[in-house]
Amino acid sequence: NLDDDTVSGSSWITENNVQHTLSQTTKTTRKPYCGYTQQTLSKREQAEQESLLAAIEWPKPPDGKIAFEQSTDPTHSDFVIVKPSRFFKVGDQLEVLVRMKDFQGKPKQYGGDYLQARIHSPELKAGAAGRVVDCQNGLYKVFFTLLWPGEVKVSVSLVHPSEAIQVLLRLREERPDRVYFKSSFKSGRYSETTECNVCLPGGLPVCNFTDLYTGEPWFCYKPRKLSCASRISHAKGGYLKGLLTQEESLFFQSDVNIKRPILSSGPDSVIVKPKAFTDSSSMDRAEDPTVSPSGYYYEDQWRSRTHWIHNFNKSDDITECLQGKVIHLFGDSTIRQWFEYLTAFVPDLVEFDLGSPKNVGPFMSVDLKHNILLKFRCHGPPIRFSTVFSSELRYIANELNSIVGGRNTVIAITIWSHFSTFPVQVYMRRLRNIRRAVLQLLDRSPRTAVVIRTANVQELGPEVSLFNSDWYSFQLDSVMRRMFSGIPVHFVDAWEMSVAHYLPHNLHPNEIIVKNQIDAFLSYVCPLQT
Repeated sequence: NLDDDTVSGSSWITENNVQHTLSQTTKTTRKPYCGYTQQTLSKREQAEQESLLAAIEWPKPPDGKIAFEQSTDPTHSDFVIVKPSRFFKVGDQLEVLVRMKDFQGKPKQYGGDYLQARIHSPELKAGAAGRVVDCQNGLYKVFFTLLWPGEVKVSVSLVHPSEAIQVLLRLREERPDRVYFKSSFKSGRYSETTECNVCLPGGLPVCNFTDLYTGEPWFCYKPRKLSCASRISHAKGGYLKGLLTQEESLFFQSDVNIKRPILSSGPDSVIVKPKAFTDSSSMDRAEDPTVSPSGYYYEDQWRSRTHWIHNFNKSDDITECLQGKVIHLFGDSTIRQWFEYLTAFVPDLVEFDLGSPKNVGPFMSVDLKHNILLKFRCHGPPIRFSTVFSSELRYIANELNSIVGGRNTVIAITIWSHFSTFPVQVYMRRLRNIRRAVLQLLDRSPRTAVVIRTANVQELGPEVSLFNSDWYSFQLDSVMRRMFSGIPVHFVDAWEMSVAHYLPHNLHPNEIIVKNQIDAFLSYVCPLQT
């Protein structure tokens, strides 16, 4: 079991914070530099990185090119519920067997398909995610924990066939440039724009914007006439086209093999009886971000299996919870949704106009009466936002280092979506830096509340899949959960909250899902006094 080898996050508290001395940011270098290939890791970091890479290793199809006809076809594939008519009660496991076939109806002999599965009772607005196990022979087992009584339906979908995953793997390693970025440089009236990335092909002089504190690499081609120090902004450049061969593109077809349902060849639901007695001991479990399912919906309300979630249905409840607190939200647009929800829902929380670009930030809302300060700031590059001013381009780790902390400080972090186009090591480095800063913060101010919002699933088409596939997000999310396990931080499982819900997948989940995320978040900040 690979999980046991993974170095638990808590053992990192003793790690010395070695400040790497780096060349001055504005220095011009000539050699091509790929930041993630030249990381200097301690023995311990190296061991952790290897165990993380082993934990997310994905099964490969047999060697040689697989023709489209031999790739996985969700329409020919099916699933069966194991012993569907047996007596089920709340708390039992339900096992489902998925049998994959190709477009000629022949059973697949190898694994590597990426599936998502959930159980749900539409009339109860109840749902939960399943755990998929790849038997690596064309069969998959899906395990569900039955968490509510009634008729419970099973849904399984093929997100990508294994043949498509191989393409995604190749793109991740070979084409980290498939989303590119740019910066503007300005002096007086003269300005230039050049391309930027974590890694730039060699030959041309570059500006080295590697961060002095975290060692996070970032480079831009040097402007022809201006100095590197004249950089004024960062923005996304665009997405490369023509990444696939004709044959490869067949593995990415919306109505054929991207997020398509796999149907049951028999019954697709079971009847679940209530437990004879209510078991409250299940709440005593420690929070473990790697355990699934972490919760379930019932009547459209998310119920965690590790802590009581209070429903903050009235804005006064939120005001009471946050009174006297400073809340820092760090990350991408999926945590900006929290800022927007809270600002819109709580009448006394009024946005203070900082003159920031729309959707980019930084943003700030203030409730003077109850002394609440809510702030949002995006994470450092790579970030595909329209235009971020250079002075506002900051790394989460550095921001955390400038926060005193304490019982009136709340921190929420999400970082995932903008890393999907890079080799996983780029993401691991970022998380190591953030983790070190979180541990130092908790060391000096143990009463600080730190919450991590996981990744979530999203709508996928042929284009989006190559840059932002759920499979990329799933890999990054698995890494994040392992790296932060055993550390005194809390998790809002946005992943399961988006998989388990009946609404269509969306990069920016619908408001009812955001409300449930906020309820889970605030229940950590203000736990119910029992």
